[in-house]
Amino acid sequence: MTKMYKILCSILACMTLSVLPVSASEALHHAVSQTLPIWSVVPFVGMLLSIAIAPLINPHWWEKHMLHAALLWSALFLIPFGIAYGFNVVSFYFLESVLLDYVPFLVLLFSLFVAAGGIVIKGTLAGTPKINTLILFIGTALASWIGTTGAAMLMIRPLIRANSWRKNKVHLMVFFIFLVANIGGSLTPLGDPPLFMGFQRGVPFTWTFHLLPILLVNLAILFVAFFGIDTYFYKKELAAGRNPETGEEKEPIRIEGAHNFIYIAMIIIGVISNGMLPKVCSFFADGAGIPVFEGVVFPYAITVEIVVLLAAAFLSMKTTKKETRAANNFTFAPMEEVAKLFIGIFITMIPALILLKVHGSELGLSKPWEMFWGTGILSSFLDNTPTYMVFLQTAGALGETTGIHTTVGIVSQIMLEAISAGAVFMGANTYIGNAPNFMVKSIAEQEGIKMPSFFGYMMWSVAILIPVFIIDTFLFFL
Repeated sequence: MTKMYKILCSILACMTLSVLPVSASEALHHAVSQTLPIWSVVPFVGMLLSIAIAPLINPHWWEKHMLHAALLWSALFLIPFGIAYGFNVVSFYFLESVLLDYVPFLVLLFSLFVAAGGIVIKGTLAGTPKINTLILFIGTALASWIGTTGAAMLMIRPLIRANSWRKNKVHLMVFFIFLVANIGGSLTPLGDPPLFMGFQRGVPFTWTFHLLPILLVNLAILFVAFFGIDTYFYKKELAAGRNPETGEEKEPIRIEGAHNFIYIAMIIIGVISNGMLPKVCSFFADGAGIPVFEGVVFPYAITVEIVVLLAAAFLSMKTTKKETRAANNFTFAPMEEVAKLFIGIFITMIPALILLKVHGSELGLSKPWEMFWGTGILSSFLDNTPTYMVFLQTAGALGETTGIHTTVGIVSQIMLEAISAGAVFMGANTYIGNAPNFMVKSIAEQEGIKMPSFFGYMMWSVAILIPVFIIDTFLFFL
């Protein structure tokens, strides 16, 4: 049993066996939401700047101390917040963020990382523009059905191996993040967590097919752009005397560890069960769960999800040959990096989400294009799931009489499309916009690919994605 797996199991055990005797005052929570100062987001900004700048100044120090930096920024928020509002209140928000958001988030990533890491696509894949485009297309198509994380972890290593002969590979990783780790997940609630949260709140499962026209426009533009850019770099490689290894040694394509698809299916079922159990069984109804804190209840439905996901990861580790994982260069380093950084992100973004939830309706966003860009820009830097929920609640309060009936009110079709597209698509704008982004970056660096810095990556997204989103705005949201 791996160290990471033991840690996750220990977290679950602690949650199920402990009940904290303290309580948090509802009146104090209301006071927090009304009096929290804007400067409380400084630790969050500091966390983001650390991720952006520290690797540029001293990458070796950052690799060794990223967890220390995350804990430092977390403490710089939690300690003043606790002094100002009291132990009960800071405990409430800390547990709410860590137990209800971070732990399920980490378990989902971990289980998909383990299961997908046990699948190896072997055979000769020459990294030509056509082959690379095909790999990206398959990953993009899978993302809506096995999640952006599952698709990214499944397809990133074949893409890297196919292009191992190349010198210029950064554009491959960048477009992989754009397409597979983000935009491809927009077609079903299984694709990306924000859409699943919408499904849990009354949005029909098949409603997300309404995003298909926007998706097709984006894919057409991005795939044409990718093929052109990749062809340019491919010709440079050939001119420099580098060639893909093909010819007599060509091996047929085959899959090892295909039984891990069963575990990926288990993970999908576990995720769906979290949304379906409260609807079909009163035992799992909203509010039913393990009391951890007054106002913080760990739902039984999430507990079932986590147990299923960890079981899938455990079975994957036990039933997959070590040689198969070795062929994938599988290690837990990318997962550990995500776990270290995102604990700091989830804690320090608490005040940003509180302020957004309280004052989101005051932003004056009442038009589809405003919702698209508002949701998108914030989803680029905050977790896109709570951002989606805030804007869904804002749209539900606009008083529409026709549209999609949700638990937060009636939301017009065009507004829901704008919010959904903004949350899913613009998660690609930064490394932290969506968790798979950082995992792809980490795996690529582990394979010796020098990835762009935080701001370097944003130069790619601003140059390529923002024009695409502007086109979306004019075609669909004005």
